Amino acid sequence: MATMHLDVVSAESALFSGEVKELFAPGEMGDLGIMPKHTQLITTLKAGELRYITEEGEASLFVAGGVMEVQPSVVTVLADTAIRAEDLDAEAAEAAKQRAEDALDGKDPEDLDYEAVQAELDAAKAQIEMIHRIGKTLR
Repeated sequence: MATMHLDVVSAESALFSGEVKELFAPGEMGDLGIMPKHTQLITTLKAGELRYITEEGEASLFVAGGVMEVQPSVVTVLADTAIRAEDLDAEAAEAAKQRAEDALDGKDPEDLDYEAVQAELDAAKAQIEMIHRIGKTLR
């Protein structure tokens, strides 16, 4: 089966570099499925699961936004923040969600950066959703 090269990097580190058979990404306008020889594309990513299939099996990363460039044989993901699936922390995600909800419920509009707080809330919800999906898949 044909493969393509995938590089996933964030400001903190390179998280994955290798050959994949398929890639599923959380595009800003909807989820994307990418296979080898895909047409060229540049898109922004929203918070969610970046899932890819290699010869060894399926793996996932959480991305909190970023940009993805697709070439016929190379895909590059520049993530704002990325976390390996096994490193996700359900308690931390729930706490971040609660902090964001509290901020949206109780702050003076002049003191609150709604866009930043909403992005934090969306990222926390996406992490929780991914944790639940992976937990169900692994059990």
